[in-house]
Formats: sequence, structure tokens, C-alpha cells
Amino acid sequence: MKFVNTPIEGLVIIEPTVFDDDRGYFLESYNKKKFEEAFGKISFMQDNESKSSKGVLRGLHFQKPPYTQAKLVRCIEGKVLDVAVDIREGSNTYGQNVIVELSGENKKQVFIPRGFAHGFLVLSNTATVSYKVDNSYAPTHDAGIRWDDPTLNIQWGVNESEVLVSEKDAKLPFFSEFETPFTT
Repeated sequence: MKFVNTPIEGLVIIEPTVFDDDRGYFLESYNKKKFEEAFGKISFMQDNESKSSKGVLRGLHFQKPPYTQAKLVRCIEGKVLDVAVDIREGSNTYGQNVIVELSGENKKQVFIPRGFAHGFLVLSNTATVSYKVDNSYAPTHDAGIRWDDPTLNIQWGVNESEVLVSEKDAKLPFFSEFETPFTT
């Protein structure tokens, strides 16, 4: 398992060691000891999974304190463009994003610490995304930012007409209207 730092502190891409043979493959997707060596104490408490069709964009989501969540995200089947945006006011990278392609083929994962908005766009016909979180879902603290925010200028690589978002996500505030609950 290899931990690859990104330009945003704390946001890390994980490349597993994959053992292939004529039967298929084996990989270690999570190892508590290795993760705690890399990130400190993290207690993942819930696994979530979604299956989506091509063009579905979920995000950009986060939870407000005290229900903030760190996430460990991977794409089990298909291919997605995964995006994390630093929303920690006072951070040197506030408002910046990291984009990584996650797929069943490359088997990469991304660790997203607390203080980030997160979303993904499905690039394949379908995709199954799985992620661990370190805090419970709290509907009253659920929040987000518009995926197509001009200030964030996220390079999704598709035309807006090709994107399918939920009614809830389409009504999220723009970054300029956003009041961050996170500080560094």
C-alpha cells in the first residue's frame, strides 16, 4: 500500500498493492495500523456504497461540525472522477481542489480528511463507489456546494448538459454564498 500526497495537505491518494494471478486478484483495501501511521487515529464507523449511471454527479457534499466526516473513497466497479475541495478557512489551499480518477481497474482510493467538500462524476456506463466514514450521518448537519460553481472552476471534463444531479444538489449554494464552518 502506497500513500501519495497531493498538493493539498492531508488529502492523500492510496495505491494498493495488487496481487494478480489466473484466479483474479487480491488487495488490502484497508489496514488500520498503516492508516494510523499515515494519518493518526481514525475510527471508521460506517461503510457506504452507491451505484450510479453514466453522467450522474453526486456532490459536492460535507457535514457541518460536530458531525464532520473523514472519508476513504474507492470505486469498486466502473470509473469516476472524484473531487475534493478544501473548505478549511485559513488553509493555504482554501477553495482549491484535487481531482483523481478512481476505477475498478486502477483500484486507487482517496483519503479525504475533515474540512473538505466531496463529489464524484460517473464516467463509465455504471459505477459502484464505496466509502468509509468516521462519523454518523446527521441530516440536520448535511451541507454542500454547487458542483458547477464558477469560482471553484472544477474541470469535470464534460458538458453541463451531460450531467445528472439530484434536485437537492442542484439547489446547493455557490462558493461565494458559502459560510465555512471549518477553520484551520
